[in-house]
Amino acid sequence: MRVSRQKAMENRQLIVDAASRLFRDEGFDGVGVDAIMKEAELTHGGFYGHFASKDALMAEAMAHAVERSTAWQERLESLPELVAAYLSDRHRTDRANGCVVAALGADAARQSPGLRKAITAGIRQQLDRIVSLLKRGTPAARRRHAIATYAGMVGALTLARAVDDPALAREILTVARDAFGK
Repeated sequence: MRVSRQKAMENRQLIVDAASRLFRDEGFDGVGVDAIMKEAELTHGGFYGHFASKDALMAEAMAHAVERSTAWQERLESLPELVAAYLSDRHRTDRANGCVVAALGADAARQSPGLRKAITAGIRQQLDRIVSLLKRGTPAARRRHAIATYAGMVGALTLARAVDDPALAREILTVARDAFGK
């Protein structure tokens, strides 16, 4: 049965949404097309009507995650507010809806150019956002500060997610919030 153009676009978005969440939660290699289509509540056979390959979906799903993150962060009005939200226990435990770079950054280095382009765009947007929140210093100094802050935030979140000790995870996040939220 043929679906309307509108329904096809809606189905494609369902696939991208599901893939975006699943990739961040399980990793690129931990999720197959079958699991993505099941999460989207669509049949497996319909996948290739929307995407040429899993790699193509990976790139689009990461671009989508970056867009959502950017839109969410627009409501944060200061660097301390951004750092506190990013380095929260809620963000630590919600990989599926969290930062693409913290969840998949190491994997991205081994992926397709299209996916790396989406991740690079996300990192640039994040750096630009942090620079916009910094009020003092030259543009070059604010850029350096933004890079150090973002690298530290991603590193702290990655460490906090990696450990199996909740008290240590909270300690890592607290120390990093104090260090980068100024």
